[in-house]
Amino acid sequence: MPRPHPLEFRQRAVELARLGDKPVSEIASDLGISDSCLRGWLKQADIDEGRRGGVSSAEHDELVALRRETRTLRLENEILKRAAAYFARKNVLPK
Repeated sequence: MPRPHPLEFRQRAVELARLGDKPVSEIASDLGISDSCLRGWLKQADIDEGRRGGVSSAEHDELVALRRETRTLRLENEILKRAAAYFARKNVLPK
């Protein structure tokens, strides 16, 4: 997978596309990116600015962090359950 473009590059590309001097496909080819890539950036910029419904970039980042934390907590919880069951068996059963 190619490396993502810097944020400043994406913002400038969106600004150029919004000026409307050239078609989006021409701007994309001038910048060396695909037409669909630039259209996706435009769509996400509209969402982030509240012009369009959807999940903003900040909300997406928060969801990713919360899902990662949930996964970690569930794993830790499962480990604690197994440890408690192991020690309970060890203390209850005669030697």
